[in-house]
Amino acid sequence: MSLVNGTEIFKAAREGHYAVGAFNTNNLEWTRAILGAAQETNTPILIQTSMGAAKYMGGYELCKNLVEQTIKSMNITVPVIMHLDHGNYEAAKECIEVGYNSVMFDGHDLPFEENLAKTKEIVALAHAKGISVEAEVGSIGGEEDGIVGAGELADVEEAKQLAAAGPDYLAVGIGNIHGVYPENWQGLSFDRLEELAAEIKIPLVLHGGSGIPKEQILKAIDMGIAKVNVNTEQQIAWSKAVKAYYAADKDEAEKGFDPRKVLAPGTKAIKDTVESRIEWFGTPAVK
Repeated sequence: MSLVNGTEIFKAAREGHYAVGAFNTNNLEWTRAILGAAQETNTPILIQTSMGAAKYMGGYELCKNLVEQTIKSMNITVPVIMHLDHGNYEAAKECIEVGYNSVMFDGHDLPFEENLAKTKEIVALAHAKGISVEAEVGSIGGEEDGIVGAGELADVEEAKQLAAAGPDYLAVGIGNIHGVYPENWQGLSFDRLEELAAEIKIPLVLHGGSGIPKEQILKAIDMGIAKVNVNTEQQIAWSKAVKAYYAADKDEAEKGFDPRKVLAPGTKAIKDTVESRIEWFGTPAVK
């Protein structure tokens, strides 16, 4: 299966009251784990790179080629969307040129009128090449590639204007944050999500999906969230599995220091995490 854009997949998800997971990759092991989980569950999936991950991995073109070649080598038959996560204006344009199937232009830290104008530009460039676009209104809490947000609630009127600019899906701030949620986190604002969903008919995106209780995620999906981003949970699962490998002194076994052996339990932990979240989101199997 070749890469596809996300427009119809996420439109169907919102209409069907389920979500499709968006999972960040950081290297070959992450990529294989995410794609393997999608194939195992026979569900569509979105695999994404942040700006920082793409720089670490060697650039956007390399990331796209890695995903494409891994799809081929693993004989992946389910739909896969290649997406830029939290891209600035320059990154979004570069990924459009490289051939990502979907890009997020995150202009929330700009004055709103500038965010709106640049979103329109990115939409025009992307749609001319059949590429989906995600925009963002309202800051997502925490930090993503140096962009720090306090997690405020998206302004409904601004969200309406941004949605009218033509993106295919819209990331909204409803109290969600990136990273590990603090003990005093107040939970998602379903009142604000209800307001947003009533006014905006394109699919809505929940960032910071790691650590939100399952019942809150399910309620958000039922109310209009069609894409849920997961990254931190994968990182934590990876870290715990690799730590356990060393704690059990498995690296002392014959060739236990081989990186392929060291990385294997972490890769499986990521795959298990992705499969678990696919089940949470209610993503239906491909027919």
